[in-house]
Amino acid sequence: MATIMDGKALSLKLKEQMKQRIAQLKQQGINPKLVVVLVGDNSASQVYVRNKHKSCGEVGIESEVITMPEQTTQQELLEVVERLNQDETVDGILVQLPLPKQIDEKTVLRSILPEKDVDGFHPVNVGLLSIGDECFAPATPSGIIAMFQEYGIDIAGKNCVVIGRSNIVGKPMAALLLKNNATVTICHSKTEDLASYTRRADVVIVATGRRHTLTAERVKEGAVVVDVGMNRNEQGKLCGDVDYEEVKEKASFITPVPGGVGPMTITELLENTIQAAQRHHRAEK
Repeated sequence: MATIMDGKALSLKLKEQMKQRIAQLKQQGINPKLVVVLVGDNSASQVYVRNKHKSCGEVGIESEVITMPEQTTQQELLEVVERLNQDETVDGILVQLPLPKQIDEKTVLRSILPEKDVDGFHPVNVGLLSIGDECFAPATPSGIIAMFQEYGIDIAGKNCVVIGRSNIVGKPMAALLLKNNATVTICHSKTEDLASYTRRADVVIVATGRRHTLTAERVKEGAVVVDVGMNRNEQGKLCGDVDYEEVKEKASFITPVPGGVGPMTITELLENTIQAAQRHHRAEK
């Protein structure tokens, strides 16, 4: 029976520590500020943005949400980003994805200054992560590493399989695992005989967006299993990419959905914003 890695509890613990750190920063005249830009009326995005804004308030980070209509042009959005780039009071800029179809996401993400790119999506941060240098790493993979540290899971030398190759989770997850000396395999939709990889893995991280990607027969006894997925079952209940009830009987550690990786994602975004404010302050000296 697996130990449940409680991301919600860890998130609360880290937020309490952040409150104290931010209070100390404010005494030094450093006031971390995050601006989130929301374009359109995607209901899921609205929920995510509300959660980010609320979490900022809980730890003492100043937060502003700029909402723009669905018909916003790319040029209008780029002008807003440029204004925020030039604003010395802003430490972190986050453009909520997805964007309306008339706007090219790559162009917008590349327009954010790398030092304010707290999502870690700018090519400069992606490149720095790939060579193991200091940078802003995407929040979900960072949150998973924080969970490993909290639960005493040493991944150095371990056989780690990442299922999914997205720029937001899969690829940066592999880079962070490598940085922590793991042996890494990336699997994806074109991988032949997925089970032959997962059955050998000490750690499996699943980020496919498909229910039951990982079932009990695909996991070895004692593996660490991390579920990044967010789906709904036939009853409309939230579930992940892992067959949780079956896999938890074989795994040594497992994350639940909800309450696992999700809360840690926002917490690591807050951490990136604090780091951005500290670097910004050092650069001004």
